[in-house]
Amino acid sequence: MSKVDFEGKKPRVDESVFLAPGSWVIGDVTIKEGANVWNGAVIRGDDDTVEIGARATILENCVVEAPTGSPVKIGDEAIVSHGAIVHGATVGARALVGIGAIVLDGAEVGEGSIVGSGAVVPPRAVIPPNTLALGIPAKPLREVRDSEREAVDRERERVLSKVEKYREIYASDPHFL
Repeated sequence: MSKVDFEGKKPRVDESVFLAPGSWVIGDVTIKEGANVWNGAVIRGDDDTVEIGARATILENCVVEAPTGSPVKIGDEAIVSHGAIVHGATVGARALVGIGAIVLDGAEVGEGSIVGSGAVVPPRAVIPPNTLALGIPAKPLREVRDSEREAVDRERERVLSKVEKYREIYASDPHFL
């Protein structure tokens, strides 16, 4: 993992945060307690601010970028799945951005919502809280079901339970030091 200062902008990462090898945190980025950022993820706050909430998960190969005038906020316990992009947008607490989904400038994904895999949330779109959104462009389909919310909660806890195991693996292998 690499934390990179950019033109005087320094990442602020809580000491409890898990940053996997190959992840990059650049510029004006705040990552709160218990969050985790996995291999290949890039979080860029070189133009504007990025805030990652407590216990949030940024999985492998995600791109989180805040272009000028479009800060990024990812809420507590949110999950940004493998290969997803959050560009100048807000993702609410306990929301899920599915595998390969894209959330664009000024868009808002409400608390507890699910953006389906491969969906594209266009600029300035609003996905209401607790809503399933699918498609290109992503459209609100229906309210998130209790079973879906429970599945997201289980996935979050499953990923969080792996953090200590991976810390040990990376710490014991000189290849990762």
